[in-house]
Amino acid sequence: MDLTPTPDQEALRHECRQWLQQNLPWEYGQGLPPLFDDLAEEVAYLRKWQAALAEARFVGVSWPVEFGGRGAGPLHHYIVQEELARARAPELVGRLGVNLIGPTLLAHGTDEQKQRWLPSILPAEQLFCQLFSEPDAGSDLASLSTRAVPADGGWRLSGQKVWTSYAQFADWGLCLARSHPDEPKHRGITVFMVNMHAPGVDIRPLRQITDESNFNEVFLNDVFVAHDQVIGEPGNGWRVSQSTLTVERGTNPRQLVIHLQLLEELFRLAADTGRNQDPVIRQALARSYIEVRLFQLQNWRVLSRLAHGRDHGPESATAKLFWSEMSQRLHRTAMDVLGAAAPLWRGDPHNPGEGRWQRSWLYYQAATIFAGTSEIQRNIIAERTLGLPREPR
Repeated sequence: MDLTPTPDQEALRHECRQWLQQNLPWEYGQGLPPLFDDLAEEVAYLRKWQAALAEARFVGVSWPVEFGGRGAGPLHHYIVQEELARARAPELVGRLGVNLIGPTLLAHGTDEQKQRWLPSILPAEQLFCQLFSEPDAGSDLASLSTRAVPADGGWRLSGQKVWTSYAQFADWGLCLARSHPDEPKHRGITVFMVNMHAPGVDIRPLRQITDESNFNEVFLNDVFVAHDQVIGEPGNGWRVSQSTLTVERGTNPRQLVIHLQLLEELFRLAADTGRNQDPVIRQALARSYIEVRLFQLQNWRVLSRLAHGRDHGPESATAKLFWSEMSQRLHRTAMDVLGAAAPLWRGDPHNPGEGRWQRSWLYYQAATIFAGTSEIQRNIIAERTLGLPREPR
């Protein structure tokens, strides 16, 4: 693993840092994104921010130039993520399109499909969601029951999806559906790009324990999808979906950015409250620092593989397992640092961070579930990394 930056990479870091210093809506490295009571207002704010970043070509830097990227390598992408973390910049509201759906289209889409959808992703002109999980098919995704029936000029989709992030704001959704019911369950699946404004699409926000409604359940009621909205070959959707999931579970710049920011905030909070004088908390803080650094090194190792033309490999499951459980330990430490303020919520003057820590702690209770449960990741590690035999059934 060679982590020595090239002159080109150093130039990109300097360019990105300088742009952020000049364009952040607050003092570089000091302020935080505003809190919104209205999710629609937050999404509108973040779309403007992503559009500005994209115009400067700091979104999707590894994408081809013709679609708004820089045609750079994975290490260049990682450098930009590091600089965003250092500046404490807002997240990308279109991150599903940028990090998951866009790369899937680049790998499996036709030239016409790439021209149709990719240009709108980086500047957040259109938002995309992922229609994968179902009430009875999350960890065992191949058990999905959403049906795709051939129709004149395309397909008709019927079924229910759930845990769909930002579906109420999405223009398009990448959907898995069973198109060949007589085939084995890992075959017979097709990937469709669904117009989220089409007749028959019913989106119902779900209220979460964070008191937000970022997640949704989506009902597809005989929704028509044209032939040119099929991604990859009909019946070969499992292979297409694995491209998406491998990216989601492998190098995770988004989670790295978040945890670098959280770690910095946690150390500042501990110093401000004097809780860093407690030897038990001090040890927990040290552990958090070590684990975030390990996560960073783990990202670098996978990035080094990609830079040498190798794929993520089954080690992506190890990365997902580590960061999801690490995030929960970090947040337990944060609650210990807050002490008596831990049960408080927004609006309380005695609550450091205005409720951000409590919201983050609640959110990351699901970290061991979303993007593949810890149980599934352990199975993948056992079978594909360690080569252990499957338990007889």
